[in-house]
Amino acid sequence: MNQTRRLSTVVAGLVVATLALSGCGVLWDLKTEGAQPVPRPGTSSSPNLEGVPAGFEKYYGQRLDWTECDGADGGAYDCTTVSAPLDWNDPEGGEIELAVIRRAADDGAALGSLLTNPGGPGSSGYDLIADSASFAVGDELAKKYDVIGFDPRGVGRSTAVTCFDARDMDAYLFDIPADPRGSDGWEDELTARNKEFVDACVKGSDGILPFITTDNAARDLDLLRGVLGDAKLNYLGYSYGTFLGATYAKLFPERVGRLVLDGAIDPSVSGLDVGTTQAVGFESALRAYMADCLEGRDCPFRGTVDEAMADLGTLLASVDRTALQNSDGRRLGADSLMTAIIASLYSQETWTYLTMALDQALSGDPQTAFLLADFYYGRNADGTYSDNSAEAFRAYNCMDYPVDTSQADQDAADALVKEKAPTIAPYWQGVDVCEQWPAPPTGVRERITAEGAEPIVVIGTTNDPATPYEWSVSLAEQLSSGVLVTRVGEGHTGFNKGSDCVDDAVVDYFVTGTVPADGLRCE
Repeated sequence: MNQTRRLSTVVAGLVVATLALSGCGVLWDLKTEGAQPVPRPGTSSSPNLEGVPAGFEKYYGQRLDWTECDGADGGAYDCTTVSAPLDWNDPEGGEIELAVIRRAADDGAALGSLLTNPGGPGSSGYDLIADSASFAVGDELAKKYDVIGFDPRGVGRSTAVTCFDARDMDAYLFDIPADPRGSDGWEDELTARNKEFVDACVKGSDGILPFITTDNAARDLDLLRGVLGDAKLNYLGYSYGTFLGATYAKLFPERVGRLVLDGAIDPSVSGLDVGTTQAVGFESALRAYMADCLEGRDCPFRGTVDEAMADLGTLLASVDRTALQNSDGRRLGADSLMTAIIASLYSQETWTYLTMALDQALSGDPQTAFLLADFYYGRNADGTYSDNSAEAFRAYNCMDYPVDTSQADQDAADALVKEKAPTIAPYWQGVDVCEQWPAPPTGVRERITAEGAEPIVVIGTTNDPATPYEWSVSLAEQLSSGVLVTRVGEGHTGFNKGSDCVDDAVVDYFVTGTVPADGLRCE
């Protein structure tokens, strides 16, 4: 997800954790018109044409041809492509393709389709489900629903943003500027790299860049609902996927079925505020990690949390001055080490890897740090990239976030980050690629109320570093039918992260329509 139009880009994908036991809370009943038992579509879907926007009937009326395809868990998967308009303001303005995968409900007679998005922007929803629908949404929902994964426009197997080859992407992400951080030469080199990247995106993306927006992706989401034959949208969105889901609810409140938005983005905050809040959130998560690390025998730091954070700051400054050589020829500087740190803070389950990475880095070995950074960027061991998430990430954010901050606002944000996130602050600033994007942003930052929508469940985790808890509180308050569920704990997102309380609330809502009590708190 976007940080800001000037601050450096940091993580926002979905790290899925295994389930564990936890407490539970109280539910209350409310009848909704969400999912209703419907026959599972066969080899050719029966589209739902109700309320089709004028001029787009041919898209909503297409019948889907499903073919069998592989999933990692051996379930019944099938795949198709859906044609969508390039420009939802012009039905004759060209087409794009959306890649879709479906895992049939284990119960046979599905409650309907459950569409999913893992976050990003730029993460592959197709891969999320192909890797394991049960892992992505839990066993119970995989039994009851046809679970749908799809790559949004610009992403992966869909009509995709295409920029650098693997070699050039390595240089863009990992090469270290020759001049010192913050100097004119440093800024000039990053600006030149950004121009090369943008020029490559323009050349490789066949005119789609101005149309890679969350607003268009939300309209694609309604198209998928229609061609799948569902009267209303049932949807589980994580991280950036909450912004996609909230945007859908804004555009189509009458078509909201059962929506769960986990790890929410506040749609009303500016890009600058997003970046500032994330910096503080990651600093908080890093301190929580450090407190845990200091209790173990393998921790490479000693003393109090403050002392250990100061020592980590010294390590970052050291590799910023003298990068660590990796066996593949890459050098680990402070930016790549910070990427590794940020990537590992998404889940407590990856804290062990962070300890290994920092221990090795203190000894001059960057191997595990690069392993974490490569995981974040989707880089394979052979140097290829498994997806285009780094490219799609930038494409969406450059179009979604308006340029609306003054220098005074920027200076105030910089001062706040320096005060509240002193370890992260020196490596948070960068040169914004969006300053050279070929099309001006069309997105807006505003409160979303979605008047008339069925209940929308928003899940927030109290020490979520990527989508801080306050954003979930804000989104639930904004939505006229918002219901807040709180997971007390560490890490990004709350469903399928070890809390029976959260998991039961989500499953009951999707399966029976039982809406969690607003304010449900899962300790």
